[in-house]
Amino acid sequence: MEDDEIARRYAWPETDRPWVRAVMVSSLDGAVEAGGRSAGVATAADRRVFVRLRRSADVVLVGAGTVRAEDYRGVRAGADAVAPPIAVVSGSAALDPSSRLFSDTRTPPIVLTTAAAPRSRRDAIAAAGGDVVVLDDLGAASLLGELGRRGLRRVACEGGPRLLGSLLDDDAVDELCLTLSPVLVGGTAGRIAVSDAPTTRVMTVASLVEEDGTLLLRYVRESGASGITPPNG
Repeated sequence: MEDDEIARRYAWPETDRPWVRAVMVSSLDGAVEAGGRSAGVATAADRRVFVRLRRSADVVLVGAGTVRAEDYRGVRAGADAVAPPIAVVSGSAALDPSSRLFSDTRTPPIVLTTAAAPRSRRDAIAAAGGDVVVLDDLGAASLLGELGRRGLRRVACEGGPRLLGSLLDDDAVDELCLTLSPVLVGGTAGRIAVSDAPTTRVMTVASLVEEDGTLLLRYVRESGASGITPPNG
């Protein structure tokens, strides 16, 4: 797909509240990583769409475990574009202030945590340039409420599985952009979403593209579930 086709198929809806778009990649047998990183199951088509979805978002929401495992850095945007911030969810604020998340970015990351996180960690993150936000809890209402307050409504959630599972538990996932990579992995790799109890959310196919064996799938919540009609590809 060319850039204009990606923009059409993955258009964001106009809303007055945060819209959560989960962006995930998986092997055919459900593995979210190979060799410890999602890049192990990614393809060229997936990476091209992933980059453009990031750039079109207002904020990238991600769990601290994924940030550490994937060695996150800031979003890359064009010279004249404003790069969306990375918003990291971490109850313990266990982030390395010298990591690329803070040192290799044009837009300071937002760290969403609680008062239970050690004050020394929060202070170190702030000293490294992080925007530390102390919330009452890390449920979907608190997280999205803070992002909405900042005008960050196009939320691209990149996992990890526990964060996505928590959002599913709170019925806060509006859309799933899932890449199925044409590989089988086996092993003990996890799923795209994990939570303590199963939940069922009916999704509707909005777009499906096959490119060199890679399936680029876009699903939205069943019509009417969120009160918003999303654009279809």
